[in-house]
Amino acid sequence: MAKTYINTVKYQIRIKFEIEGIVDKPDIIGAIFGQSEGLLGDEMDLKELQKNGKIGRIEINHTTAMGRTKGEVIVPSSMDMAETSILAAGIESVDKVGPCEAKLEIVDIEDTRTDKRKEIKDRAKELLKRMMEKSSPETQTITEEIRENARAADITEYGPDKLPAGPEIDSSDEIIVVEGRADVINMLKNQIKNVIGMNGSNISRTITELSKRKSLTVFVDGDRGGELNARKLCQIADVEFIAKAPDGKEVEELTRKEILQSLKKKAPASEELGGQRQFPKMPQQRPFEAREFRPRHMGERGPRRPMRREGLHDERRRPMNAERGSWGERRTFERTPFGAQEERQPQMPSLSSEEEGKFKPLLEGMRGSMKAKLLDGKNETVKEVRVKDLVAEVSKSKGASAIVFDGVITRRLMEAAEKAGVQYVIGARKGKIERSDKIKAAAF
Repeated sequence: MAKTYINTVKYQIRIKFEIEGIVDKPDIIGAIFGQSEGLLGDEMDLKELQKNGKIGRIEINHTTAMGRTKGEVIVPSSMDMAETSILAAGIESVDKVGPCEAKLEIVDIEDTRTDKRKEIKDRAKELLKRMMEKSSPETQTITEEIRENARAADITEYGPDKLPAGPEIDSSDEIIVVEGRADVINMLKNQIKNVIGMNGSNISRTITELSKRKSLTVFVDGDRGGELNARKLCQIADVEFIAKAPDGKEVEELTRKEILQSLKKKAPASEELGGQRQFPKMPQQRPFEAREFRPRHMGERGPRRPMRREGLHDERRRPMNAERGSWGERRTFERTPFGAQEERQPQMPSLSSEEEGKFKPLLEGMRGSMKAKLLDGKNETVKEVRVKDLVAEVSKSKGASAIVFDGVITRRLMEAAEKAGVQYVIGARKGKIERSDKIKAAAF
């Protein structure tokens, strides 16, 4: 019996034939073996080639009709390209099958390894993809993570309110005040260590006391919320300079170059606030009162002077929130609580106690990580990304129901979340955002 080594087949010779008569398969095979015997020498004899496993079983597919036999011969070969071509030409020379005239013609010599190469290539791609998903991060990524963790480890707690701060608060004469913990971490990552967070709009007394001993520069986000926080801080603390992030950006997402450029463009607080009085210093207000109520000279204006004096006296005693009088109006602008302005902002739909209990522990476990988690409807993590990449990842994500992250909820994030069909956005702090009936946003 002829040997067929399917695994070693390199080429397949396809020969079509047409015979003027009706013959059977054994007749065709006999003609091929008989007429090629000795034609190409002993080394290329079909019987020897089959015995040595250089060609496989010859297959014949044929049909008979109208007194003719037509079909195809398939010869599998494990020889090289030249030897296979010689063998094909030898078989094609057969011109008789029994007593009948025959015509054989080479259709094709197929390289059977082409399909195998394609299978190998597809399999290699699959294996490479699997390795890339499971492989350890590159050296550069590891180095970056170690460096970030080392810098974030420098964060300390300052004062009785345990405000997030850098390690050089006590040793430095100039202090940079930012809005929150995420901002402090980003500043530390960029080697700026004389920084402290003021806990957003809930400004601590620690900052006020610090302003009496240090020179303060407040560094806020480039949005309306940052401007309001800067104004509020200037009312209750002695702030010398104000620096702002580029418009639409937050301090926590700035690069080192952007941070240094923003600090370089800092302006005196009085100029930045348009000439408004910042931290109230009573000794500077005494000359104003002395000028208004210095002793008058009687005789020129008669009894009209006491009436004016009485009016000024009443005006001076008018409460700070009075609606009349130029002096009262200026003081009203300075003393107006910023909470009143914030209350006019549209209120977002609030979380229920059940929803708060579901998200708050997740956020607490992410404090200081600068990471974000995209959750599905079952509160399972779909993807974990860095905060700076969050907006881009939300735009590409599918199936995310909630976002929990250690950062500030911004208008840009809310817009991306609404387009992606997200229902909850939970962050460490909430910036100035517009009301959305489709998303519940909360900060803890």
